Amino acid sequence: MEPSSTRRLRWTARLLLFVLMLYVFLGAIKLLGMASKMAGAGAAESLFSGLENPFAGLAVGILATALVQSSSVTTATTVGLVATGELSVAHAVPIVMGANIGTSITCILVSLGHITQGQAFRRAFAGATVHDIFNLLTVAILFPAEMVSRKIFGVGILEKGATWIVASLPLSGTGGEFHSPINQSVKWLAKAIMSFFHDLIGIPGDPWLAGVLAVVALVMIVIALLVITKNMKALMADRIEQWLNRVLKRRGALGLLIGAVVTAVVQSSSITTSLLIPMFGAGVLTLEAGFPIMLGANIGTTITALLAATVAGPAGLTIAVVHLLFNVSGTLLFFPLKVTRQIPIILAEKLAYLATQNRLWVLLYVFVVFVAIPGLGILIWK
Repeated sequence: MEPSSTRRLRWTARLLLFVLMLYVFLGAIKLLGMASKMAGAGAAESLFSGLENPFAGLAVGILATALVQSSSVTTATTVGLVATGELSVAHAVPIVMGANIGTSITCILVSLGHITQGQAFRRAFAGATVHDIFNLLTVAILFPAEMVSRKIFGVGILEKGATWIVASLPLSGTGGEFHSPINQSVKWLAKAIMSFFHDLIGIPGDPWLAGVLAVVALVMIVIALLVITKNMKALMADRIEQWLNRVLKRRGALGLLIGAVVTAVVQSSSITTSLLIPMFGAGVLTLEAGFPIMLGANIGTTITALLAATVAGPAGLTIAVVHLLFNVSGTLLFFPLKVTRQIPIILAEKLAYLATQNRLWVLLYVFVVFVAIPGLGILIWK
């Protein structure tokens, strides 16, 4: 029998390796976002101008967020445009709805690290798409409701609620900015890698550098995922694994809280939800237990825009509150009842099954949701 001291030493080494790979993984996510913004942020920002049709706004929200891989970037840009008067609150509402859909592409990219692993890929891809399917279903319900109420009453229900909340707040003298230590530390790694290739290697900026950084980030993600997945089960003994799933299944509200708090700290729902993908793939976390964490991440991601909006005036704060109300409303629509909670889970599992049978389903799904739908929306309605 192996001595207890040797087991502890091995467990500690695995834990340190996990923490290191987790840091590399987060740094790669940040680097991928920086590369995407370098290549497409200017184009994404220009998409916001002149939006009057709500369908175009929804499409732009999806496409812009998919380009920069961060709903926080999209909503923060939207808040700034609303605050300066370049975009009305009514026209900004569909954009923040689309941002919720676009942000889930990061999870899908992360799940591709398991694409050669059969059942692990099926579990990972189901975990990646359940977040997206939930957001699609929420938009399918609240977007028409917002448009119909605007047609009948002259103002959408989310816009009306957000306006009332902001009007009730004592805004004079408020303002502030939050800097996440986790976000700052991984940003340092990403900037160091970018500086290495730009300053030391001499790769020119924008398209060339963005391409190199994207490739480096994807390689880092794949390597980190392989190590994380291999060590996940060793780190989490069967008893702890069973406890985690049992607690989250029985107390889904705890998952909501975990997702919201972690996302508020790291200031990125993409990071929170992406961290779950290796756990889904390894079979450590079930889809039913992890789904509430993703819903909580949706709520937590609104914190960044809310903090930014406190220095952007009432109009900017209103659209940030719309984003919060949208995510809270979606959670209330699907989470409380088991029958509604199972809808996105079942759909994600069916899609993952198709993806394991034929990988072309992955390409088709990504193309339709993140390229074809927003592209057609912009071409037809802008």
